[in-house]
Amino acid sequence: MATAVVDPKTGGSGGDTTVAARAEGVVKAYGVGEARVMALDGVSLDVARGAFTAIMGPSGSGKSTLMHCLAGLDTVSSGRIWIGGTEITGLKDKKLTRLRRDHVGFIFQAFNLLPTLNARENITLPMDIAGRKPDAEWLARVIDTVGLRERLGHRPAELSGGQQQRVAVARALAARPDIIFGDEPTGNLDSRAGAEVLGFLRRSVDELGQTIVMVTHDPVAAAYADRIVFLADGRIVDEMTEPTADRVLDRMRGFDAQGRVS
Repeated sequence: MATAVVDPKTGGSGGDTTVAARAEGVVKAYGVGEARVMALDGVSLDVARGAFTAIMGPSGSGKSTLMHCLAGLDTVSSGRIWIGGTEITGLKDKKLTRLRRDHVGFIFQAFNLLPTLNARENITLPMDIAGRKPDAEWLARVIDTVGLRERLGHRPAELSGGQQQRVAVARALAARPDIIFGDEPTGNLDSRAGAEVLGFLRRSVDELGQTIVMVTHDPVAAAYADRIVFLADGRIVDEMTEPTADRVLDRMRGFDAQGRVS
């Protein structure tokens, strides 16, 4: 696992360009006293730049909470988080919103497309809101990577589920974010459409140099990643590189044997 070098003056990652995001001793707790629940219990993690990282674990393991904290969508109880060289822990709302807008992309299980806009308009919407013009050459490359050239004038209701999710992937890629977070991005798709979207995510890493962090419960989806981080009871308990679906499934069965699936 790559190790970020923390700059004592800035608190950032000291110019380590191999790390896209970092968590250091992150704790996320809900409730107080006997009702206190530890969603994350001292998690430290470096996310490699230009790689595809999957986060897996049983229900209630803290995988989605970790992703939300890494992305700045949720606060931590203690510990520190960086996106690139910027520590986001304690960052004020306005600065955090600007950082997410300029440096982070999101792909969720729900496609979150506006029904009145066509595919192209949905793709460029975040940049339109920010008052930024898309890089025409990059946008064309993204559109071709996800295979949407012939569907740009269609509204979401005129697209299949797989095509709608591809629009969501293109929207996340179009602004050239430093990192993209996906929360079960193929959870609402059938196996064929899911494979298409996962293939596009894989190509975005291999051909466009994108950094992706994906939460999933699906061993087949996780096998598209370069590295898998396994969580249980709010802690990182294992990781795997060069995964296959069979290896991932065997590892997840280990959680069953330990009684960690809720």
